[in-house]
Amino acid sequence: MEETEFAFSEAQFKKICALLYEHAGIALSDQKKSMVYSRLARRLRALQLRDFADYLSLLNSDQGDQEWQHFVNALTTNLTSFFREEHHFHTLAALLPDWLQAYGQVRIWCAAASTGEEPYSLAITAAEALHSLHAPVQIWASDIDTDVLRRAATGVYPLKAVEQLSLERKRAFFLRGRGQQEGQVRVRDELRHMLLFEQINLLDSLWRIEAPLDAIFCRNVFIYFDRPTQERLLERFASLLRPEGRLFLGHSEVLGQGSAWWEACGRTTYSLRRRA
Repeated sequence: MEETEFAFSEAQFKKICALLYEHAGIALSDQKKSMVYSRLARRLRALQLRDFADYLSLLNSDQGDQEWQHFVNALTTNLTSFFREEHHFHTLAALLPDWLQAYGQVRIWCAAASTGEEPYSLAITAAEALHSLHAPVQIWASDIDTDVLRRAATGVYPLKAVEQLSLERKRAFFLRGRGQQEGQVRVRDELRHMLLFEQINLLDSLWRIEAPLDAIFCRNVFIYFDRPTQERLLERFASLLRPEGRLFLGHSEVLGQGSAWWEACGRTTYSLRRRA
């Protein structure tokens, strides 16, 4: 590594990787050392610490409780956009009317909400498919990163974030800012009322989610977990879903045919495996 502001040894990098895995289940490769340095160096500056040894000592001290969330927030990656991997939203739209007729309400969990584009895309899909901004749809929008959840809860985005959406969608579901809010849009309150934001670590033993669920969106999350962690989560997801529900994963997260709980029913879309 090039000469840097703070010394950062291989042993310190390995320790940070182990701590991140222990607290968030995220497994980092050796190629992520520069990324870890650049993100945590900001915390060292903010805390006015001399080096990474002091930072690790802080995490392991009685005064470190407040820092753990900053640690996880710094090392999680949040890449998202409205209607990313759009085929999943078409699949959901086709299922929503039947679910509503069968159960009288629809429950969806977006397990990696990031800055909110994905759960708001789910709310737009529900409003369009059910022809109402007031349909009985509850969307739990969770993330391990508290910073992005706070941004998501505002429902405010730069105009650039919605430029790929159709004019009809922009007019129906967003309000354009004026004055000091010029150049921004805000999601309509009716959509925001469908969402319940929760900070959830997928490794926690208790998830504040009201089952049974009709759909779970956990997209582009499994790529950060090792196989044993993935298997534990897949089993827990299966216990939360209605018999006709769906699990949606990211484009590179293919389960194959060996899962004990899930079978493919579309592009990175899974239903509960039928038992004999």
